[in-house]
Amino acid sequence: MKTIRLNIDKSFGFISLEQVFAQEEKGKKCIAALHNKTGKGNDFLGWLHLPSSVTETEINDIQATADRLRAECEVVVVVGIGGSYLGAKAVIDALSGTFDAFEMNRKNPTIVYAGHNISEDYLYELSEFLKNKKFGIINISKSGTTTEPALAFRILKKQLEDAVGKTNAKGLIVAVTDKTRGALRTLATKEGYKTFIIPNDVGGRFSVLTPVGLLPIAIAGIDIKQLVTGAVDMEKSTGMDVDFENNIAAVYAATRNELYKKGKKIEILVNFHPKLHYVSEWWKQLYGESEGKENKGIFTASVDFTTDLHSMGQWIQEGERSIFETVISVAQPTHKVEVPKDSEDLDGLNFLAGKRVDFINKMAELGTQLAHVDGGVPNIRIELPELNAYYLGQLLYFFEKACGISGYMLGVNPFDQPGVEAYKKNMFALLEKPGFETESKAIKAKI
Repeated sequence: MKTIRLNIDKSFGFISLEQVFAQEEKGKKCIAALHNKTGKGNDFLGWLHLPSSVTETEINDIQATADRLRAECEVVVVVGIGGSYLGAKAVIDALSGTFDAFEMNRKNPTIVYAGHNISEDYLYELSEFLKNKKFGIINISKSGTTTEPALAFRILKKQLEDAVGKTNAKGLIVAVTDKTRGALRTLATKEGYKTFIIPNDVGGRFSVLTPVGLLPIAIAGIDIKQLVTGAVDMEKSTGMDVDFENNIAAVYAATRNELYKKGKKIEILVNFHPKLHYVSEWWKQLYGESEGKENKGIFTASVDFTTDLHSMGQWIQEGERSIFETVISVAQPTHKVEVPKDSEDLDGLNFLAGKRVDFINKMAELGTQLAHVDGGVPNIRIELPELNAYYLGQLLYFFEKACGISGYMLGVNPFDQPGVEAYKKNMFALLEKPGFETESKAIKAKI
């Protein structure tokens, strides 16, 4: 089997190979801290050996539940926020047909999402869309009380029960939650929902290879065994026993931290394949929430090329030189399209006749890379042999492992998110939630 590849050559001239490899000893210590659970946040390292610890029994249970919902539902609503939906959406969008949602007589249910915003219009329109459709719900939350998903689930649960009756609704709701605690666990036990467990030692942004991600992905008809196998192989190839120079997660972490030291404060994840848009969204949370602490951290952004070359291209080429790019490239497309010859050639494209569209895209990628490097933007390149479940599993675990290493190199705890609570406290105070009376008075005094 092939593997994803990392190329840091286009970062040289901004940093050197020697500077990257000067981080070898530090990188080894960071990897050892992860594996030996001696670093910050070591109680949230369940993701580290997650791929290799997923059993066939667990996969079969997830697949059986997915098959049941696939048979009974036209639509499945995934309720969750942050890592509770982004990982699944990243994989589903990457590996589904671009126009599948518009096809009649679909083989797989349509997957839609809720609980990732507090938009009244969104929830109204979702409810309207679900009318007269057979739908099921996957509710993903450790606590069951996170505002956005809890609000959405309350509304959707009522709609489902009103449509099919409370007894039938129970069979169409799956809870992915804590093993023993929390409001959702209590409700699931009381109502008799099918449940899957979110491990206590796996944070939301690292949870895509748990039932959080695997169940929705399986419902979409994607081979979760291949996804996990790819992650297992990447787990092995980035292990503690792998030499630094051959450990692409360690080299990526060291390179981005060296660029950060040189004033490159923003990392833009670039793709030249539109199906990877939500991989970028997942990646932004993974790195932004893991490293943005103690007034440190690379700001994570993303663009879809070539589309965004016509909007953000000018800034990237000639704006403030505080950025570097990490480009995800897919070596071999799934389909083949050639440029036809045109007798009139009014668009002047006959010089491309007979060439594959992917060849043109690759030349756009190379031309962009050369222009941006010349313009003062270092480039890192990650290549997937092709876009399938196996290589996507590799990519997801690669980014997770590199994130843990990079956070430790930066000197922060990559596995907590204390800053996320600030807006919640203010929101609860403004909503006059019980228990927030003191905060409410303080907030009102500021308004």
